[in-house]
Amino acid sequence: MLDGARRTLDLEARAITAMADRLDARYVQAVDLIHACRGRVVVTGMGKSGLIGQKIAATLSSTGTPSFFLHPADGSHGDLGMLTRQDCGIVLSNSGETAEVVAIIPVIKRLGLPLIGLLGRVDSTLARVSDVVLDVSVTQEACPLGLAPTSSTTAALAMGDALAVSLLEKRGFDAEQFALFHPGGNLGKRLLLKVQDLMHVGSRIPLVSDQGSGQDAIFEMTAKRFGMTGVVDHQGGLVGIITDGDLRRHLEGGHALLSKKAGALMTPRPQTISAEALAVEALRKMEEKKITSLFVHPGGEDSGGVLGVIHLHDLLQAGLM
Repeated sequence: MLDGARRTLDLEARAITAMADRLDARYVQAVDLIHACRGRVVVTGMGKSGLIGQKIAATLSSTGTPSFFLHPADGSHGDLGMLTRQDCGIVLSNSGETAEVVAIIPVIKRLGLPLIGLLGRVDSTLARVSDVVLDVSVTQEACPLGLAPTSSTTAALAMGDALAVSLLEKRGFDAEQFALFHPGGNLGKRLLLKVQDLMHVGSRIPLVSDQGSGQDAIFEMTAKRFGMTGVVDHQGGLVGIITDGDLRRHLEGGHALLSKKAGALMTPRPQTISAEALAVEALRKMEEKKITSLFVHPGGEDSGGVLGVIHLHDLLQAGLM
């Protein structure tokens, strides 16, 4: 069984390597043709080639090249109406003679769409009507019967990935743009979520006056449940923070906690972050300083007022940890 698995992987790897060796100016032409497309890339194919086509269309779309998959059978029954004269096409077929695909090509050509063929036979019907042919042929399927599409579909998939990567590089598509198309993914959250999207504001911010008592600080910490409270001066500027640890240290020292002013209990110069900062930067700062909360200033650390507060749990719930 292991020998059979290794044989399959070896055959498919060799199919990709052989295809890479055949790359020539036609590949560059295909990339330029897609890059120049002002509409969308329409990918079509039947059966297993169609499944590979769906993946290629999805990869193109997620890397900056708008694309969709058109099922050739559905195309013959009205879905060709999805096409515009601004689009271009990619057709996948190992034989180059797939009947359902051949049937819709005349309409695609009549609309003037340039056509790129990812084909296993470069002397086929689909090869003759394609503007650019990319040879994705294989000498041997990994299927021991030589029947199930295996090496051939792997080769077509790899060629589709190559096109997507070349177009990504040609467009200067970067990680931030990628994140824009993947807001639900971990990368999207890391590159898109800002502190202001997660912070607590208004009455949810734990704050006491520096002239307030230790009792006031305890009440505020208990009510807001952040394990700390900020301390502000008469102008509303953040001057310190009182944490559970601060309270314990004063108790252990035998000090009269409740009657002391908050200004005497606080730790000055608390850690802060800008509302415009990425949430992942708040996480990095909390980990670096070994703290669980950050106060948020509207314009950075020296801007005075308190705009909000963000807790480690907020970052956890957002999926950043």
